[in-house]
Amino acid sequence: MSNQPSVAPMTVTDYLLHRLTSLGVRHLFGVPGDYNLALLDTVLAHPDIEWVGTANELGAAYAADGYARTVGFGAVLTTFGVGELSAINGVAGSYAEYVPLVHIAVSPTQAIERAGAVVHHTAGDGDFDRFARAHEQVTCAHAVLRPDNAADEIDRVLSTAIRESRPVYLRLPADVASAPVRAPGDALTPHNAADETNLAAFLAAARRRLSAASTVAVLADFLVDRFRARDELVELLAAGEFPHATLSMGKTIVDEGNPRFLGVYSGAFSEPRTRLAIDGADLLIRAGVLLADTTSGGFTHGFDLESGIDLGPTSAAVDGKVFHDVPLATAIAGLTELVTELGITSDEPAPAPVSPQRPATDGPLTQSYLWDAVAAATQPTTTLIAEQGTSFFGICTHNLASGARFIGQPLWGSIGYSLPALLGAQLADPSRRCILLIGDGSAQLTIQELGTIGRHGLTPIIILVNNDGYTVERVIHGPRAAYNDIATWNWSALPAALGVRNALIRGAHTAEELDDALAQAARNPDQLVFIEAFTDIDDAPDLLVEIAQGVRNRNGVRD
Repeated sequence: MSNQPSVAPMTVTDYLLHRLTSLGVRHLFGVPGDYNLALLDTVLAHPDIEWVGTANELGAAYAADGYARTVGFGAVLTTFGVGELSAINGVAGSYAEYVPLVHIAVSPTQAIERAGAVVHHTAGDGDFDRFARAHEQVTCAHAVLRPDNAADEIDRVLSTAIRESRPVYLRLPADVASAPVRAPGDALTPHNAADETNLAAFLAAARRRLSAASTVAVLADFLVDRFRARDELVELLAAGEFPHATLSMGKTIVDEGNPRFLGVYSGAFSEPRTRLAIDGADLLIRAGVLLADTTSGGFTHGFDLESGIDLGPTSAAVDGKVFHDVPLATAIAGLTELVTELGITSDEPAPAPVSPQRPATDGPLTQSYLWDAVAAATQPTTTLIAEQGTSFFGICTHNLASGARFIGQPLWGSIGYSLPALLGAQLADPSRRCILLIGDGSAQLTIQELGTIGRHGLTPIIILVNNDGYTVERVIHGPRAAYNDIATWNWSALPAALGVRNALIRGAHTAEELDDALAQAARNPDQLVFIEAFTDIDDAPDLLVEIAQGVRNRNGVRD
């Protein structure tokens, strides 16, 4: 008779949670439903993963997105049908903006599925793959887990998410969740390997281009962050001392305190010095750039897409000639070696920084003053999150403190995203205090997650811009149209109503009141701070006004 203690077999749920923790996941966002309750018991018992129950599944998906942008991977868990469809908009945003996370949907048992039973949360037609098919359109890999394939499929799907930096989907029948499975094998190492022949050809072409260039500038974007090439970019910029800018989507991927940082490039709407350096460079190196209407000034960029060196996630190009299977980090590192070897360095003086103009503190608060003040209030440990609209376009052109991080969603642009994303980002890295900028219209979509933020004892600074409705839409069309109006809420009463205890609540109608509120927020890091900043209904950032004109034209709108 053996005296060895019995060891419970690893289940599919155990295996999945093990793989998630290996990717840095410590929080799982979602909403309970009867199909996933047994699985959630395992989550609650797990020593390294905390369950974060959100007010709804859409908020969970947004939170997982903000979490993934902070630590590299996120996870959201929903019930079948109603829950997963509520979350799919958030997953689609992660797909559009290259954010790696997994959406786990727990479905009825295999027996119910085989019987085609008419059970709740289905369409009543026995089709249990309907919602999995919907997710095929917004994920880079997906699987329906079965006892005989669960381990291999989990590894395949999660590896694809990391490799392609996009969301994935797993449908997990409730009985499969508790099925035994083999122990995990080697750690997931989903790296893109370089084709050595293509890499050598790219570097040869880049050498010729660098040697002949009279001036060199660098334009970087968010894909540098998503494909883990930040350190390589820093080394390239240091090696060449090149003037450089980012698109708004890539804000803070470089140190904005660097004297050679030109600011945010927005095509024709850029600061003159920024546009001159980027559009006028003899050689422009584009690192991880994806041009969108909202980030390129409505496609008013002044550089030739077929000229210069263009570095994408898995390929590199020199003057339009593409070299495949050359990963972004590898390409940037190769360029750094060339720059160092050739002794190339910018001999142009660092551009003079544009100093923010802080108007006098008397009189009504303006958006111009608001963005200046918030940027000045950032610290090296700040993560600033800006809602799409006046907040994003207002703050993106202002330099933040060295070390600060920025989160926005200008491509997908789903209003209400930023408040749940704050929840995810703050849980992902408690050492960084988040500042949220969100308009009153956007906040009405997801304000319920403020209760989740308070429930977990988080203490961010939330600045709600109360400008009486959808100002971003008013700027585009219908400045006084009824569809751009919203209900008037008592915002200062909401933190307490949603269960936030001991919040510091301040209103700011003037610049002086805003300065005082921000100073109080800095002195009280252990309190959630809610600042309601009042600005005029027609006050909007200059960049937004300029981009709105292009949006009107592309939409065929006539004023």
